[in-house]
Amino acid sequence: MRRHALVVLCVLASAAPSAGQDYGLLTAKPDSEERRALIEALKPQASSLAKGFSARVHQNPKGERMPYRLFTPARLEPGRTYPLVVFLHGAGGSGTDNVKQLEGGNVYGALVWTLPANQARHPAFVLAPQSNWNWPCTVFDPTNPPKVAADIKLCPPGALGIGAGLAFEVIDSLLDSLPIDRSRIYVTGFSMGGAGTWHMIAQRPRFFAGAVPVSGRGHPETAPQTKDVPIWSFHGVQDEVEPVASSRAMIEAIRKAGGSPRHTEYPDLGHNAFAWAYTEPALVEWLFAQKR
Repeated sequence: MRRHALVVLCVLASAAPSAGQDYGLLTAKPDSEERRALIEALKPQASSLAKGFSARVHQNPKGERMPYRLFTPARLEPGRTYPLVVFLHGAGGSGTDNVKQLEGGNVYGALVWTLPANQARHPAFVLAPQSNWNWPCTVFDPTNPPKVAADIKLCPPGALGIGAGLAFEVIDSLLDSLPIDRSRIYVTGFSMGGAGTWHMIAQRPRFFAGAVPVSGRGHPETAPQTKDVPIWSFHGVQDEVEPVASSRAMIEAIRKAGGSPRHTEYPDLGHNAFAWAYTEPALVEWLFAQKR
């Protein structure tokens, strides 16, 4: 029998809040009723929470389009600015229907921030763009590691990915039109979106106040750029789609570069670790405590 335990390889990110603040994990086993209850409780609320997002489409001067969903806090106080959480969907959310990024496995990472209890404590905008490309400059293949797109002119190694580039355009447009706190912009995503999270913080390391990559592949050579970003990554040790070695390599590289990322592994979980990661109550509190 495998041991039921949570492994936290690194504690508290580099921009940790006040001393004494506890961001520990739930101690219940992943297969316990307590943990399952948190996961199951979000499912029946998903449809109503998703209806709180307005549907929009961004189009740039080149005619490139990106559908996105935007959640706005229920009450915006004059003169006040609010955090922005950017959620990058997994491969199952890809497309142009402006729907799938809030469905299936995406419900946890997209919707947890909009739960009434969380919005009461941390009112925030939540952006869920939808890409028909991968977020980084890679092609998604569920049976093999991601590879660089075949069109080298369109997507050279290390370049800003098409999906990530359009997402940045959407974010920049919202900054110009909404009362967003520019010192509290966060990015998170799982699987393909986890890879996108690593990619986006490497492209604009001084832009994000915090990042939560879940079960995603990064590029360790970008560690010097990302070392100062507060990071809490998650991965299931039994992941059959994206090996846990991907996250371990990123964390090790960032630590060697002088960063202090926080990293949590679930020994008994696979690629579905996102459901446990996003229902860790400590995650919401940790993320909103980060500020540039």
